[in-house]
Amino acid sequence: MSLFKNFDVAGSAMSAQSLRLNLTASNMANATTVSGSADEAYRARHPVFQSVYDEATKGAAVSVHVAGVVEDQREAMAQYQPGHPLADEQGFVYSPNVNVVEEMVNMMSASRSFQSNVEILTTTRQMLQRTLSMGEQ
Repeated sequence: MSLFKNFDVAGSAMSAQSLRLNLTASNMANATTVSGSADEAYRARHPVFQSVYDEATKGAAVSVHVAGVVEDQREAMAQYQPGHPLADEQGFVYSPNVNVVEEMVNMMSASRSFQSNVEILTTTRQMLQRTLSMGEQ
């Protein structure tokens, strides 16, 4: 695999982790919202990643593809608050199925993955620069 392929692999991984960070931020921003029914409650969203392989490189992964975004299937949490303006006829409001601790872990993991790919790009660039400077001497 050429060094130039490193840019493609790391770039696609950075794009995927950027989406993961955006979804995590959206989940955390909506963690405290409430609604009047379980069906209307915000559901946490998570990306699904897929490795893309290349037959020319004997099956080596060449990029990361976002296959889609899925909603968490856990139920919304019912809270008894009969005085709340959004409460249903039984007095319940529904909170999102967002687990803030899980989202913080996702955020840290995505951030570290993104930073690792930045390091890959930086190291690859330095290697290419050193290779080019060898011809100058």
